[in-house]
Amino acid sequence: MRRFRNVKIVATLGPASNDYDTIKMLHEAGADVFRLNMSHGDHEEICARHEIIRRVEQDLNSTIGILADLQGPKLRVGTFANDEETLEEGATFRLDLDPAEGTNARACLPHPEIFAAIEPGTRVLINDGKITLRVDSCGPDFADCVVVNGGTISNRKGVNVPDVVLPLAALSDKDRSDLEFVCDLGVDWVALSFVQRPADVEEARALVGERAAVLSKIEKPAAVKCFDDILAVSDGIMVARGDLGVELPVQNVPPIQKRLVRKCRAAAKPVIVATQMLESMIESPMPTRAEVSDVATAIYEGADAVMLSAESAAGSYPIEAVTTMDNVAREVEEDTTYREVIEASRRADRTTVADGIVAAAREIAETTEITVICCFTHSGTTGLLIARERPRVPIIAMTPIRSTARRLALTWGVNCVITDELERFKQAVVSAAHAAREGGYATEDDQILVIAGVPFNVPGTTNILRVAPCAERLIYASDPE
Repeated sequence: MRRFRNVKIVATLGPASNDYDTIKMLHEAGADVFRLNMSHGDHEEICARHEIIRRVEQDLNSTIGILADLQGPKLRVGTFANDEETLEEGATFRLDLDPAEGTNARACLPHPEIFAAIEPGTRVLINDGKITLRVDSCGPDFADCVVVNGGTISNRKGVNVPDVVLPLAALSDKDRSDLEFVCDLGVDWVALSFVQRPADVEEARALVGERAAVLSKIEKPAAVKCFDDILAVSDGIMVARGDLGVELPVQNVPPIQKRLVRKCRAAAKPVIVATQMLESMIESPMPTRAEVSDVATAIYEGADAVMLSAESAAGSYPIEAVTTMDNVAREVEEDTTYREVIEASRRADRTTVADGIVAAAREIAETTEITVICCFTHSGTTGLLIARERPRVPIIAMTPIRSTARRLALTWGVNCVITDELERFKQAVVSAAHAAREGGYATEDDQILVIAGVPFNVPGTTNILRVAPCAERLIYASDPE
């Protein structure tokens, strides 16, 4: 299914998008990747959604990526005798390990790891940052705090501790169970929550192996500080602006988003911009102007994908939300300013033959009448490299490996085609010409650009670039290639 845009759309599935017809309509409206949120739904529900996605993929002869998003450790206060209490600014409040129900003077915080990490002056945020406490004194089982920003505190509200690196693994026992389940199920990407350090990603990768690609969610200040190291060990990144906006001053989030997107692009690793992109469409068929501008900004920055969360999972207008994103993306990418911004921000350290090949392909495509760039890839690396260049012409990634095609569904501008195993470059040219004609990317009168590696079927050997007529059809036995 050809998209007339380059940025990809990730849609989260949930109660509002559980059935075959809705998931099919979401894909037809523009969803390229479906997110399975492991925080909501048991394994049986997740399995059912996965099965429907694969049926839609088969019925529409399309390529759909599936992203399983792990919950990560959840830090919460305990319960209260009156279910909720009001904390006044300037009051004192104690957090401790005592499981007794809370009052307006104290509450249980059943996480000894937090007490091990905090010190006087540390901020403790409760209920998405609506309440701010400052630690005055603390020990291994308590923290006496001053209420900096008051408000209502109630049962099991979430806790954030932005000023310290917590001695917690990114994978809880639930996450480990979920991880094994989704990998056996056959998802294409696994998103890792609560990443604080590269070791968190390496732990998950050791468990995943080659079964899926690992995507790190950047949602904590500690992850921002060591982002380069996290990026180096990740296959992709999600800029999770919701938690970032809780743990950091909100005005810090836009420049962080811009910086992270550019670093991902330079590294040729896909990046998703997520959280509250069309939040009002949970209840309204029309987005706000500010939300449309937010989506457009991520696209102008060169993000590989933009994501819908509750809008498609639990909202009243999931199809409309995807359609809106699709329309915004098309309009932005047709703007001359978009090309100016994308090309001005192009930067990459080119150190390999493959780097040179893809850079040359983009230059040739933009200075001649090439209509499409076709690349052959086993691991997906060549597709990622050419996408990094953000060429003005479409990209077709041809691969005999369906899992590679599905992972590339998250990558900017890449249209995937499943092909047979090839042995000769002449076969690759003919196959590319056929795919370009069949997909409507070129006619027999056009020229295409073909990138591949010889010997074939060996990852990391991108070394050939050829301009070829799209009318190419025949394979001559006498051809030495």
